Amino acid sequence: MKDTPRTVGDVMTQTVVAVSRSAAYKEIVKTLAQWKVSAVPVVEGEGRVVGMVSEADLLPKQQYKDRDPSRIEQLRHLDDLVKAGAGTAGELMSTPAVTLRGSATLAEAARLMARKGVKRLPVVDEDGRLAGIVSRSDLLRVYLRDDEDIAREVQDEIVDHFFRNCRPTAEVTVTEGVVTVSGRLPDAAMVPVVARLVRAVAGVVGVELRLEAPPVKPWVPEPPVVGPQF
Repeated sequence: MKDTPRTVGDVMTQTVVAVSRSAAYKEIVKTLAQWKVSAVPVVEGEGRVVGMVSEADLLPKQQYKDRDPSRIEQLRHLDDLVKAGAGTAGELMSTPAVTLRGSATLAEAARLMARKGVKRLPVVDEDGRLAGIVSRSDLLRVYLRDDEDIAREVQDEIVDHFFRNCRPTAEVTVTEGVVTVSGRLPDAAMVPVVARLVRAVAGVVGVELRLEAPPVKPWVPEPPVVGPQF
């Protein structure tokens, strides 16, 4: 990949369909079908994101279509019952909207999706206006990066820096996204640092370090200086 994705802004979809608070139920269903998506942002004003409507928000209307909403046992599903009777995006949407900026890293986006249990996130600018949308599949695109590109970055940005005074220099190989670094470091304390930096490179699936380093010398306090007695 020529331009390595680093942030959400690099992988997000910029052409995004959205609906207003007043969008009717059937309009939302048609929008999802037409754009082949499972959720849409709800915007107001100049495109400020206020919520999301997903297929899960729409399904209660079908789920409770042949049920009596007054039945006591159904009160355990009060939220779904409310949505079953809703007719607009403003009534159906999940709010407040979970959003993030285009400058967020791919790892930050993945953690936010996992924590909130969502499949996509609206991307907003500094004023909260819709700028794009990022999905799970967008985050996975980074793993399409060629092994050669990954190896080149590891070599140029990490190995050439940490191993510049080592002879022979370290060797970098990448197979299916798994990076192997072999060589010798001047300090054993640098091994976890190298591992962390390599793991952070875009497209890296795993890291295997075959590094040698001199053992860390234990600290020995210097003997006290004994001076003349006065």
